[in-house]
This record gives sequence, C-alpha cells and structure tokens, in this order.
Amino acid sequence: MKTNKSYTKRIRVSKNGKLVVRKPGQDHFNAKESGKARQAKGRAQSLTVSNDIRRKFLSGKVVGK
Repeated sequence: MKTNKSYTKRIRVSKNGKLVVRKPGQDHFNAKESGKARQAKGRAQSLTVSNDIRRKFLSGKVVGK
C-alpha cells in the first residue's frame, strides 16, 4: 500500500519514537489572539494514532517506531 505523502509531511518522529505534529490554524489571523494563545500555538503536539491508521497512512519507517 502506498504512503499518504501529504499526511507524512505533517508528522515527524521524535528521538524517543513519538509522533509530533503542529496544531492546525496557526499561520494567520493571530493578531486578535491573546499572547498566551499565540505562544501555545507555537508548540508542537504529540499525536496518538492507532495501528490501523499507521498502517494505512504512514510509511514503514514510522510504523516501526
């Protein structure tokens, strides 16, 4: 099965094998957000994915971790 490339480009694997993603909705329309909200948008978020989804969307490199 082919890897979904658009999905894999949004995910990176941390040193300990966790999947890390950016939360959506961070790039524009942030002027009216509070400073606390803007800082929170800069942080990455851990991603929990079931094995079925991993097999369906991600490559073998990410599945093995």
